[in-house]
Amino acid sequence: MELAINNSSTKLSVSDEVFGRDFSEDLVHQVVVAYRNAGRAGTKAQKTRSEVNGTTKKSKKQKGGGARHGALTAPIFVGGGVTFAAKPRSFAQKVNRKMYRAAMSAILSELNRQGRLMVVETFDLTETKTSGMVAKLKEFDLGKRPLIVTEDASEHLYLSARNLPYVEIRDVQGLDPVALVGADTVLITTDAVKKIEEWLA
Repeated sequence: MELAINNSSTKLSVSDEVFGRDFSEDLVHQVVVAYRNAGRAGTKAQKTRSEVNGTTKKSKKQKGGGARHGALTAPIFVGGGVTFAAKPRSFAQKVNRKMYRAAMSAILSELNRQGRLMVVETFDLTETKTSGMVAKLKEFDLGKRPLIVTEDASEHLYLSARNLPYVEIRDVQGLDPVALVGADTVLITTDAVKKIEEWLA
């Protein structure tokens, strides 16, 4: 298949496996959830009634004092333990390489079908200026949450977009499914397309 290059009469020939794949919602959902879970710390910890610092001596006599109870470390008391206390754990989910690559291809293919994938020859800045990035973005209709993907994103691009909310700059190596799914439009250079093809094909 071929991808149209913005402001150019030429077209870029690409692999159907990467940019023409059928969309699998279940696969994409699984990979996105697994990717986000991999970033969770999983360090939350609470104490049970047996771990709380306090005596387990019976707090008052059995009869004559209202409700009967024993230790004040019970969950019903302030300062007591927590029922079903959270413990540190890993949220990681196994996703093999074949599934991950298939999901990335499915997302890119769906973006292309929806007209949210824009290919350009080059996208770079000669100096680090936010105003320069704003002017550059105005040349394209990218929506509120654009994702710019280049083969090897320069420092000028990263720093110029740093103060712009919702504008993301990624190189091919740093591309992930969450960034692709969350973008209104993905602007990608021809060199980046070729590198992605080598990676996913």
